[in-house]
Amino acid sequence: MMGKTLLGASLFSGAGIGDMGFRAAGIVFVAMCEIEQDRNALARTNFPETQHFAEDINTAQSAFCQAVTSGVAQRKGELFLISCTAPCQGMSKSGQGTLLNNIRKGKRPQLDPRNRLILPALRIICELQPQWVVFENVPEMRNTVIEDDAGKLRLILDIIDEALSPHYSGKAYDIEFADYGIAQRRQRLITVYTRDDTAKELFRKGIDMVPPPTHAKHPKGSMPKWISVVDALKDFPPLDSISAEKATSSMQFHRVPVLDPKKYEWIRHTPPGMSAFDNQCINPQCDCKDNPSHSTNRGDDGINRASKETPLYCAKCGALLPRPYTVEPDGSVRIMSGYTSAYKRMDSSLPAPALTRNLSYPCSDQKVHPYQNRVLSLAEAMTLQTISSYDYKWGPVILMVGNRQVHKKVAPDGLIRLVIGESVPPMFLQLLGEHIINMSKNVVSAPTSSRNRKPSQARMW
Repeated sequence: MMGKTLLGASLFSGAGIGDMGFRAAGIVFVAMCEIEQDRNALARTNFPETQHFAEDINTAQSAFCQAVTSGVAQRKGELFLISCTAPCQGMSKSGQGTLLNNIRKGKRPQLDPRNRLILPALRIICELQPQWVVFENVPEMRNTVIEDDAGKLRLILDIIDEALSPHYSGKAYDIEFADYGIAQRRQRLITVYTRDDTAKELFRKGIDMVPPPTHAKHPKGSMPKWISVVDALKDFPPLDSISAEKATSSMQFHRVPVLDPKKYEWIRHTPPGMSAFDNQCINPQCDCKDNPSHSTNRGDDGINRASKETPLYCAKCGALLPRPYTVEPDGSVRIMSGYTSAYKRMDSSLPAPALTRNLSYPCSDQKVHPYQNRVLSLAEAMTLQTISSYDYKWGPVILMVGNRQVHKKVAPDGLIRLVIGESVPPMFLQLLGEHIINMSKNVVSAPTSSRNRKPSQARMW
């Protein structure tokens, strides 16, 4: 096998950002499937040699399998890998919370139908029989239940294991990307299966199917510490959201939205690692630091809600605190709805929090720059997601606007923000790709880490 071209196929490819890492490891993609037209357009730009399917995986199954089989035959290679990044909104903590709330209101079915997209993916995998399969999703996938083809409620991981056994061996790993030199605290569940006999034997002997960590929050020995967000972004020119002039730079994608004066004032007084909801009195004659902080409470219905009792006025002098508020029709003000992580500055000593599709909004989860009065620029987000380490092209792209095609030299900022938040850091997938290739070559000589294993299992072979 290893003398042949290593070929791959991708399901739920998004904009192809994560698969850039697999490609850098030496895997050539023959086919990619992504239903969203705009994401698919970016994937086409970056994988022009690949056959693309911009349609539902259920309807694409037959044609996709034919394209992969044909592509493998034409290249005289072997299908080494299928990567599968199924939608996670129905599995994520926020998705499950929203689902729970809507169920109680009678607005949604009890089970999110998006979670069942793993079933047609498994049918494709079983038909094509790649050497390796990699699933990427949120950690909550471990506990996600779906209805299988027989109508039985089961854990997704159990369905995957049953579908791939007995020919495949594999495991799900809880991964923190900051442990791999990525300046972002982003946790994911990476599930890896193989039918390669050499790799299966190494796995049986205790070799992890994911690469060993390269960094640690509290390192021992010579292992370096996590890369902080400040270290990762130290070479970027400063920006300020106070005005259009200060919010832009000559560097491509290094610009941020201008904030209205109220929001700017809330952020300006927010210390690192803190939320604007906890800001204290700024009256120079008072300077009280004892005003109660913001909090959340889980009600009897099981839903976590932000407190509406967080004070807006200083308990000592009565001055309005620089905390997020909204103005009522009668002119009075009340605390704005928001969790304790809203309008929160990043901790400068840590990697950035997980980037999301809302990375450009200060009201979202920990999205304020660690010391400048603004959110991250798209250029900074590309660095934290390791996209800037690869030759990823943001244009030209052909996008659908209604029923017509629109040619863009560069993808719109809104689309770029979305796909950054949706993607997997390609650096990790490159490390993973190199690792599984080495396992197939039998060049891994000892267990790579003790992650998810009992101490007695971590020994030399």
